[in-house]
Amino acid sequence: MLYDVLKDRSYADLMQKHIIDILSHLFDQSQNFGILCKIETLSFEPVLPENITAEFRPMTLFFLAGYTFESANITQDSITFEAGFGADNLGAMVTVPLLGIMQIIIDETPIFVNLASPIDTKETEAKNNPAENSGQKSSMEALLANPENKKFRK
Repeated sequence: MLYDVLKDRSYADLMQKHIIDILSHLFDQSQNFGILCKIETLSFEPVLPENITAEFRPMTLFFLAGYTFESANITQDSITFEAGFGADNLGAMVTVPLLGIMQIIIDETPIFVNLASPIDTKETEAKNNPAENSGQKSSMEALLANPENKKFRK
């Protein structure tokens, strides 16, 4: 039961809206904060070298302060910011899908916890539109191509 709620698209949309509202409030208040993220959901531009990414844990904390805070930008489905990595402080733009944020933290205290699962939109669309699934679609086309099967058309 709980699993169904946490995987539900409408619940994920609600959590995403809540994340946007909290982040916007923190930026409006010029409040530095941390975000604990699922590293598998992040992207870096330029791509970071293997010796740096190998150090990341599955859940990684980014603290947005100073230039990182100033460079941040929120969209409908992600937050981007510039950060430095490694001993040489290699700069990269980090893109974090909002549902990849597991916690928002101020002064070592979580002020928000996200329980929604990041949703793969392609997977969700395939479930919501099974006829769009290429295997099912081609099977249906083959079935309806036979004139004797026209009675199955709706």
